[in-house]
Amino acid sequence: MTDRLPELRAADSDRERVAEILRDALAEGRIDMPEFEERLDAAYRARTYGELEPLTVDLPASAAGGGAGAPLSLRKEAGTAAVWSERIVSGADGSSAAVGIMGGFQRKGRWTIGRRFTAVCCMGGGEIDLREANFAGPEVVINVWAIMGGVNVVVPPGVEVDVRGLGIMGGFEDGVQGEPGAPRVIIRGLALMGGVGVERKLPKEDRQRLKEEKRRLKEERGLRKELD
Repeated sequence: MTDRLPELRAADSDRERVAEILRDALAEGRIDMPEFEERLDAAYRARTYGELEPLTVDLPASAAGGGAGAPLSLRKEAGTAAVWSERIVSGADGSSAAVGIMGGFQRKGRWTIGRRFTAVCCMGGGEIDLREANFAGPEVVINVWAIMGGVNVVVPPGVEVDVRGLGIMGGFEDGVQGEPGAPRVIIRGLALMGGVGVERKLPKEDRQRLKEEKRRLKEERGLRKELD
């Protein structure tokens, strides 16, 4: 890992390398399964070298493949920005509204959110899931009107969320920071006896990868016990 540029964005290969170090440490008995799962989950969520470094800093060189302190790949944001550029489809209209009155609505999966999106909830609830969504522009504005109801906005790691709403006997959760090249989501509006939540979650593919990794390692550990 590098202590010179802790703010540098980590690449997928960096996260995979940390995962391999953790697998070795688990196999050698340096960390137990609960700690391994906790660190592995943090590795796949990490966005920078500064977030990856603490996950292996206490492991000896033998557990790190002969170089616990060896620097990770210094690929910069170009790859990340290229991935986000594929999801920013400027010129597309996209979805512009959702309404839930004494009921609910849900926007999730593969869809395109317009530059201006209005969500209205009255005595109901709604979910705006952007983990797999495309964006009609580098910046989208979500106007939320939650009256005795709530709206939850889910974003993948990297997307910036700027919250500017007003809560009266209710409230808006804080925003989250983003990464270069990623879309920016501005949430504003009114929550009256209701609430607007902001949640950051891994996309389904990343969560599945983490699940499969845990399953494979448990199987390998069981096989080692049988051989012993």
